[in-house]
Amino acid sequence: MGKNIFEIIDFILLLCVLILVTIGIMFIYSAGINSEGALVTNEYIKQLIWGSIGLVIMMIFAFTDYRRIERFSPYLYGALLLVLIYTRLFGRYVNGAKSWIGIGDYGIQPSEFGKIVFTIFLAHYLNISENEYPLKRLIISGIIFAVPTGLILLQPDLGTASVYIPIFFFMCFMAGIPVTYLLFLIGILASTILFTVLPVWNEFIMHNSVSAINVFGNFKLKLLLILSTSFVCFLGLIVRRYFHGKKYFLWISYVFAIIAIGLVFSVAAGKVLKEYQIQRLIIFMDPSVDPLGSGWNIIQSKIAIGSGGVFGRSFLHGTQSHYRFLPQQSTDFIFSILSEELGFIGGIAVFAVYFIIILRNLFIIKGSSNKFGVYIASGILGMLLIHFFINIGMVMGLMPITGIPLLFLSYGGSSLLTAMMCIGLLMSINFRKYEFAVYDNGGGVIA
Repeated sequence: MGKNIFEIIDFILLLCVLILVTIGIMFIYSAGINSEGALVTNEYIKQLIWGSIGLVIMMIFAFTDYRRIERFSPYLYGALLLVLIYTRLFGRYVNGAKSWIGIGDYGIQPSEFGKIVFTIFLAHYLNISENEYPLKRLIISGIIFAVPTGLILLQPDLGTASVYIPIFFFMCFMAGIPVTYLLFLIGILASTILFTVLPVWNEFIMHNSVSAINVFGNFKLKLLLILSTSFVCFLGLIVRRYFHGKKYFLWISYVFAIIAIGLVFSVAAGKVLKEYQIQRLIIFMDPSVDPLGSGWNIIQSKIAIGSGGVFGRSFLHGTQSHYRFLPQQSTDFIFSILSEELGFIGGIAVFAVYFIIILRNLFIIKGSSNKFGVYIASGILGMLLIHFFINIGMVMGLMPITGIPLLFLSYGGSSLLTAMMCIGLLMSINFRKYEFAVYDNGGGVIA
């Protein structure tokens, strides 16, 4: 079949990406200017280079038949795990996490590119396992998710690891995994976070005023609570199974299993996560608790956004960034600078561009007849949404500071190239939305 460039390239997506990358370079440049008006960094030049490379890579992905990548996905996934192990052992520390590898000033963050590899391999498994039992599919999918995510948490990089979560849930939902199974996992995730942050919240915000919460900070008491909830869970299952109990006994077991597993995981989380990371999860509730530490970024970000008003101070006339009140201002807090200089109107305009990308992603999912493509596009949707909502919520003080960049805008080659690869994949899926994969005897895609 002849390939027309105007048919392959999705010009709506291309235009949106070009707009966001251009805006990002503009405000990375602004972030590099100090209070005397001097440019003190060359980050905008690096971002321009990465953006140019990203456009080329995006076009390569768009013109490549994404179905042909499926046969290589197990090898890519294995390579990802090896690279993550290498990074944990020999990588260099950046912002408290050993998550980068490279030479000199040049480096990459493997966990960023790992999002694509993980998405493709999980899509491959979900695609070939459609006739298997849902519980088996969920367990194996969970292992595929847990291994790279666990390695990233060991770096420790909580922000990047958290991005893998919505990718996993979006793809499993589209693969027909029962909602009750997914809600069970979401419940475990929520309870793990709750039981992990409660002791820190009680200490720093409530000043130990809630004595009952101290049980979650005492290992022996927590162990006793784990045993108690596990007993109730098994008791409910026994009553339901052997004594023909009512269905609500099953739901009792369901709830207490979530609590028990959440308590177990919270013990592990307390060992893996640093105290400052746990503080970040609760400090957004009251930044004044640590105004010069964990709360500083949120306070200064909210000041920058508020000072922009409706129309902003105008480009290159922001004060919070130029006086260096905003740490990580060219990466995590790029939207704060944009809002200060372009105001509410500029922020809404950026929201609109992201909304178009998300809407286009949804149309591609709906229009594709290839399950493998649907699963990949669903994972990309989860990634785009979590980056957008967490970063915007973070800079507005509505979400914890987790170090998640705003895709296409934030400074950083790894995140920008990853995002543009994803857009290239969406273009490839959209162009081939009516085509089904044809496999050879070895399971490889031949058409």
